[in-house]
Amino acid sequence: MPKVLSEKDVQSRPGLQDWRVVARRLHGTFRTGSMVAGIDLVRRIGDLAEQMNHHPDIDLRYYRVHVVLTTHDAGGLTENDVTLANRISALAAELGIDAEPARASRVEIAVDAIDIAAVLPFWQAVLGYKKEVPAGETQESSVDLTDPDGRRPNVWFQQMDVRRPQRNRIHVDVHVPHDVAEARVAAAVEAGGHVVTAGYAPSWWVLADPEENEVCVCTWQARD
Repeated sequence: MPKVLSEKDVQSRPGLQDWRVVARRLHGTFRTGSMVAGIDLVRRIGDLAEQMNHHPDIDLRYYRVHVVLTTHDAGGLTENDVTLANRISALAAELGIDAEPARASRVEIAVDAIDIAAVLPFWQAVLGYKKEVPAGETQESSVDLTDPDGRRPNVWFQQMDVRRPQRNRIHVDVHVPHDVAEARVAAAVEAGGHVVTAGYAPSWWVLADPEENEVCVCTWQARD
């Protein structure tokens, strides 16, 4: 398995001026100016990825292509990510496409909890996420929940010693297809949560985990 590199090491590497390390991943944004140019860039990046057998996450938008690199098997950044980033930058330069490194960003959600082991299964069920142990951590020290498709924010859990007096320490809206909402609610309840109110269903259900952190499961229905 490739060695995991420190974030400082990766960001200080020469040739990575187009990239930024954000939340344990290497992000690059390239302004293509059109959908056609973006599709061409994505196709060429795909060819590079196949040659290396190392595959990035790619987000294609009308004016931009955003690329995120990590080595999933290693749980962090490795030399494979650095090499592919350099090759993508060279490709973009060859095509006359400028990088926009300042646009790198990532959203994560933090949940304060006293008993993380009791709270985590609820959030995994209601979001449909998978567990991921960050590089350098163990199952006992730190577990994130991540979207299997890599599109939605990660969730991480902050250990608390004393319950805060506030009613709620976090609130998240989870928008799902209307035909899976009830199953998602049921899975969350089975994982240790409870329904606070179904009075707004099928527009949304308000649920809470074992420590009363709330989440709304939302659909498009009945919003006229």
